[in-house]
Amino acid sequence: MGDRRLGMAEAPGSNPGQSTLIFLKNKNCDFNMLLIAQNHLQLIVEVGIMLFVAWVFALNLIPLSLSVVTFLSLFIMGGFTLIFGGDIALLVIASSQAEFTHPFGPIALLGTVAALASLKVMKESGVDIRPLRRFVILFLIGITVFGGLMHRSFLLLWLIGLFFGYLMISKSFREKSVFTAKRIGIFLGAAGVGFVLLEVISRVTGMTIFSPLLRLGRIEQYSLSSIKTVLNNIQLIGHNAQASYWGADGTAFAEGYITLPMQLVLFFGLPFPMFFGILVNQKDTIDYMLPGIFGYGFDFGILGLLGLILFVLGTIVIGFKVLKKYREKREKNNKKYLGREVLLTGALASFCAQALIGLFVFNRTINGMALLTFIFVGTLILANVVTLKSRS
Repeated sequence: MGDRRLGMAEAPGSNPGQSTLIFLKNKNCDFNMLLIAQNHLQLIVEVGIMLFVAWVFALNLIPLSLSVVTFLSLFIMGGFTLIFGGDIALLVIASSQAEFTHPFGPIALLGTVAALASLKVMKESGVDIRPLRRFVILFLIGITVFGGLMHRSFLLLWLIGLFFGYLMISKSFREKSVFTAKRIGIFLGAAGVGFVLLEVISRVTGMTIFSPLLRLGRIEQYSLSSIKTVLNNIQLIGHNAQASYWGADGTAFAEGYITLPMQLVLFFGLPFPMFFGILVNQKDTIDYMLPGIFGYGFDFGILGLLGLILFVLGTIVIGFKVLKKYREKREKNNKKYLGREVLLTGALASFCAQALIGLFVFNRTINGMALLTFIFVGTLILANVVTLKSRS
């Protein structure tokens, strides 16, 4: 099993380097203590509520016109083009990277789809969009190349998100789908060529991080054993304690397999069990590349997984209903909601893609910092309900 003295929170007064698992055990807490998260799941829910309230205030107080949203979208695209490009440069020069694509890829996708939707609205209004279109295409290519080189999971998220975005934009403007059999064939061919090129780059440079085959091999090698562990030990709430990395010392529920960013937990001084790299380096536990339905199911139990699925489906259904309302108002020549419509289009494309990849491919796509991004985008979608009612 290897050395298990890794990455746990240190108890106050403990010897340096001594790893100790800490749990909050004060059962005689007052009402104020009830507001303090007692485990990872409660913290996730509380942060989600706070972000939702913040978005409600922001959307009702900030005048999000079409020009403002277009500028923000271009700023996001340009910013992440530079960030992802700098990350690749560090990887080549210093063999180190920050891996910004995992936590911020969905935000880049949100900005890109929103920018494409903005261009469509302006074109329908008779505005010359050629200068802006050049910037959008340039940034789109930059993010695709830099992000795709860094992580194949991001490239998958990115392409699926753009696919969803184009479908939504086509439907919102009652156009024929831009996806024909010929274009789909070209896309699949380009994806195959990209796969081969990445493998060639990996072997020529000796940088295995670029290798798609290595990633596929890791999934086969580690995820299958993790899936067996989950299926044999999942319970209605949590999991069998003996299957936990922490063993008998664990809680068998919300043990940190799924968590918000560790920096956030440490900032609030919450004494939760956390994995400092163990899920990446120790393959005798639940692998971080496991599909999210297994990762969430193991950590929170079957009920927790059902709660996640209800949140995802509910957010998507509500988002599309609000988007339909925005479209109806635009078709009645009401320009008040144009900015919110294109922003919601980007958010929905991003949320759908992230949920799909996170639930069925890699739980890392909706875990850690990426989970905070997932909640951020999801609450943005839900907050449009309150905004729409308050302005109707």
